[in-house]
Amino acid sequence: MTILTQGKRTTEFLLSESNGQRSREEVTLAITAVALPAGQLLGKVTASGEYAPYSAAATDGTETAVAILYAAAPVSAAAQPAAVVMRDAEVVGAKLTGLDTDATADLLALGIVVR
Repeated sequence: MTILTQGKRTTEFLLSESNGQRSREEVTLAITAVALPAGQLLGKVTASGEYAPYSAAATDGTETAVAILYAAAPVSAAAQPAAVVMRDAEVVGAKLTGLDTDATADLLALGIVVR
């Protein structure tokens, strides 16, 4: 028997958000060498204004968590549009990728509460 493991699904991390689509924005993801799952924390690259995976050790702007990827994004050789949760929401910490104490504080400053 073949066993299939399901990956993270779109918005699986989201408990609640503001009315309408106030919590969401469309942004531009930087080139991605690996597929990014829904719930990936993102930082904003200072030089380009594009969004890339959050990394606490970075010094290019992505050391600050500023958004959460709404749906999975494939590998891409060019920048691509993506929907993100950027403000006023409640999320499940265990369903986020890249979460640490600093990112939790960054998100709280945006009105995103990690449960």
